[in-house]
Parts: sequence; structure tokens; C-alpha cells
Amino acid sequence: MDISKITEYMYIAAHPKAEAASTIQALGVRLIINMIFYRPADIYKKPPFKLLTLRSFDSPFLPIQLSKLRKGVKTALPFIQNGDSVLIYCREGKHRSVAMASCILIGMGYSSDDAMALISSKREKADPYAWHIQSQIRRFENSRNK
Repeated sequence: MDISKITEYMYIAAHPKAEAASTIQALGVRLIINMIFYRPADIYKKPPFKLLTLRSFDSPFLPIQLSKLRKGVKTALPFIQNGDSVLIYCREGKHRSVAMASCILIGMGYSSDDAMALISSKREKADPYAWHIQSQIRRFENSRNK
């Protein structure tokens, strides 16, 4: 299982298999945010999990829509405030999940720079500085500050 603990309440992973469900549940994860087109294992669609699918591409030509980032943050914050953990995943846990996790941290008061630095320090393969990912993280932050 390719999963990294970013904070006490947030994890980033590569596309999790069904066999990882009990481990993910033991981490206190109640919300799973799927950022890819692949269908999640059926177990993640059932309690105790809530699944939010925000399909997006990892492409400089099709950036992650700000509306999807906003929806993910709006959904995640109440779970975190309730003491539950959130798992965000994409195919490799490198770009899309990192963008969403950064935006959730921004929603909690982090700056984009601090959010990207934290994630980079906790997940070796995370690359929030890829220009098409970093630009959306910064756009999200700027849209919140207006």
C-alpha cells in the first residue's frame, strides 16, 4: 500500500486496492477523495467510508478545475473538524492528490508555500511544484483571498 501521512488528519495515496480497506479504516479515514477516472474498489463506497469522486486529468493541457478543488475542500473540512481523517488519492499520489491536499491545507489556513513544502517533506514522490499543479494550487489560494 502506497500511502503517506501528511498530518494527523490527512493521507495521500496511490490508487488503493480493496485489500487496503481495513488498514485505511484503522487510520481513522472516513472520507476518501478519488481524483482519477478509475473506479474505486466497491468497499470504499460503503460505510464507514464516504467517497467523493472528482475525476480529473494529470495534464498541463487540462488543469484540475478550481470548482473541483473547492468541492473537495468544502467536503473535507467538516470531516477534519469532526476529528476524522481524509485520504486523497490519484493514480500515483504524485500530482492530483497533492493538489487537492494542498488546497485542503490552504482551506485550514496554510499558505500555498507552506502547504506544498509540508506535503513535499512527508511524501517523497509528491510533486506540487510541477508547473501545472503549482499554478492551480496558487490559483485556488488567490481565489480564496478575494
